[in-house]
Parts: sequence; C-alpha cells; structure tokens
Amino acid sequence: MLPLHFSVLHFSGSDVTFVFINTSMTWTEAQSYCRAHYTDLVSVRNMAENQKVQEVAGGKWTWAWIGLFRDTWKWSDGSTSSFSFWKNGQPDNKKETCVAADFSQSGTWEDWSCDMERAFICYGPVVPVSKKVMKVKFENKKNLDLNNPAVMEAMLKQLKQKLRPQGLDDNIKLSWRKQADGKVFHKEDKKTNKRRRKRDEL
Repeated sequence: MLPLHFSVLHFSGSDVTFVFINTSMTWTEAQSYCRAHYTDLVSVRNMAENQKVQEVAGGKWTWAWIGLFRDTWKWSDGSTSSFSFWKNGQPDNKKETCVAADFSQSGTWEDWSCDMERAFICYGPVVPVSKKVMKVKFENKKNLDLNNPAVMEAMLKQLKQKLRPQGLDDNIKLSWRKQADGKVFHKEDKKTNKRRRKRDEL
C-alpha cells in the first residue's frame, strides 16, 4: 500500500456580521436602533464589504441607510476608511448629510436628508476569528512532491470544492501549516503507528 501523507489546515472566518433591518426609520433612529440591538450602523470599508452589504439586503429594498454621515464625512462608529462608492454626481451638497446605499445600482451611495425614513443595515458584535485545525491524509498514488507550492495550491482548490456542499463559504480561508522542519507534508511512520495501536490496546 502507498504511504499516507498528512498535514494540517487552518479555517478562519469573517469577523463582522451584517444585519438588514427592513423597518423604515430616520437615519438617527436607525443609528440608535443599531447601537441598542447590535453594534452600530454599518461601515463599508472596502469593495468586499460593499458586496456583503448587497447580499444581506438581498433585493428586499432599493434603499438602505448605512453609517456614513457628513461631519467631514465620517462613519457612525468612528472608524476611518479611504474607500468610497458614491453614485455619479454624489454627494451633491444640498444640505443632505446622511447616506443610503442604492441596491438597484450595485449599492452605490447617495446623500439624503437624515429625516427620510428608510430600511437600514447594522453590523453585529465582532465575532472572534475562529480557527479550526484538521489533520488530513493523502494516498500519493502519482508519487507527486506534495511539498511543491503548485501542488499544495491545487490540493487546496480541490478541498474547497469538496467542502462547499458541507457549508464552506467564501469567507473561510484554508491554508497549510508548516511543521518545524519547514515542510507541510510528511510520510506517515508505520512503525510509530503500530506501536501506538499496541499501546492503545493494552
């Protein structure tokens, strides 16, 4: 029988939960609601988060408040970001100091009067990034160099595809863990395993 090879995978997930609230409120009411029940109105700091916000809204509403407001344009939770996703011609500086995302136009931002009533998006408590370690074994039928970076990358892609039906989503990252000698894969020592099995039987 061909030798089994083993390694370790890390699983890590997203650290923020977005929550769509399909109740119309003014921007200030929405801010208070998010702070009371979650953390704050959502901050959108990059295109990946903008995509998540769109997914959370799920086509339920056209407009939704986000946490951006004008006091030199800053986020409700005090965070800073150079990312912006304004609609063409926005902000148009017509004494409109609160911002809603337009999901009919890819979630682009538009400034509005804060007393308009809209649905809104909060973000939930920051969830610690969880890591799970999994030992995997492979039969190396083609006698490949499993420590070759290209081979390891191809194996990760295959693992992702196989784990998708079991709930693996795009927020989860897989990576190999190197051992003390700098290698990822090692041949299984059959003698050690036999001794271990005998010890377990005693």
